[in-house]
Amino acid sequence: MYSNRGLLETNPAMAWIIIIVALAVVVFLIAGMWKTFTKAGKPGWAAIVPIYSNIVLAEIGGKPIWMGLGMALGFVIPVIGGLVSLVFGILIGIGVAEKFGKSQGFGVGLGLLGLVFYPILGFGDAQYEGATAEDINDEVLDA
Repeated sequence: MYSNRGLLETNPAMAWIIIIVALAVVVFLIAGMWKTFTKAGKPGWAAIVPIYSNIVLAEIGGKPIWMGLGMALGFVIPVIGGLVSLVFGILIGIGVAEKFGKSQGFGVGLGLLGLVFYPILGFGDAQYEGATAEDINDEVLDA
């Protein structure tokens, strides 16, 4: 007979294992993005703020802020919005990769598999080659 019980009721140990693994994956992704943001001279805490993190990624990649907003809010519109978010995510990923001296292929990886590529970027030896806020402030003071 069909049972309407969920995984937590039928196999609580398996449910808790899934929850713990999912939390570990999320923490790993956040840590990788946090390190990437700090390398680029941006606040690391921005990695945990949902829409703002996409705006910061667009800034790091040298893309317009509306691309970050489009990437974050694109999933509101079914199908087309998801495709727009995917394209913007890849374009922003390519921009971020280039600012860190990585290839465009690595940027596509950032856009499609950020879970793997942002920790590689954040914890690896890649250095940010774009202008940081401190560089811009120094230029303004020197002028």
